[in-house]
Amino acid sequence: MIGELNHVAIAVPDLRKASLQYKDVFGADVSEPLALPEHGVTVVFVNLPNSKIELLHPLGEESSIKKFLDKNPAGGIHHLCFEVGDIMAASKKLLSKGHRILGSGKPRIGAHGKEVLFLHPKDNFGALIELEQK
Repeated sequence: MIGELNHVAIAVPDLRKASLQYKDVFGADVSEPLALPEHGVTVVFVNLPNSKIELLHPLGEESSIKKFLDKNPAGGIHHLCFEVGDIMAASKKLLSKGHRILGSGKPRIGAHGKEVLFLHPKDNFGALIELEQK
């Protein structure tokens, strides 16, 4: 069901500083910041040959990333994102196996303009997992 690893998301307290580290220290290709108000985040993508790193920074006081950073002030890994060929079929299969989907349970449009779902970390050994329509 899951396909390629699309990205690893890291919540960061300083988006500019984190972006510059990946660009200037590691020599990576780093995107411009993209505000996603519907998700309460600003994101930057570090493009790698085989995947991406998504740097997340809170956008607004109600952002789940703000709450994550309140608990983890230095930042840290937030979630893993895997591609799926059919997000609705994946959703149905996971629900039938007892997994919980966060939010309304319906896909939303993510940073790449594709449908995404988030799976409850308690069902995945403490890891928040995002599924993205391929």
